[in-house]
Amino acid sequence: MRYLVWAVRLVVFVVVLLFALKNTGPVDVNFYADHTVSGVPLIVVMLASFVVGAGFALLAIVPAALRRRREMRRLERDLARLKTDATVKPVASVGVSPDAVAPLSPL
Repeated sequence: MRYLVWAVRLVVFVVVLLFALKNTGPVDVNFYADHTVSGVPLIVVMLASFVVGAGFALLAIVPAALRRRREMRRLERDLARLKTDATVKPVASVGVSPDAVAPLSPL
């Protein structure tokens, strides 16, 4: 299974690399307030867009990850508390010698 995953990764990498090599032509990038950057390679624009999108995705994931971490700490505290509460306390000796035989119950 591990080799299959690496093969898929290699195929995806090669496809993305070939796509990047085919899209190196210069483009004009227009920003707000009539600010234009001319002659930027298309692959740079695509890479920058990908990085910005990945950054926004990570920012969207952070609250849920923090919530899960907080819940995990709470559950670990509860588990530790339950383990300390459930410790077996030694039973006081009744005073019966180990050689004594208990009577059998009637049938």
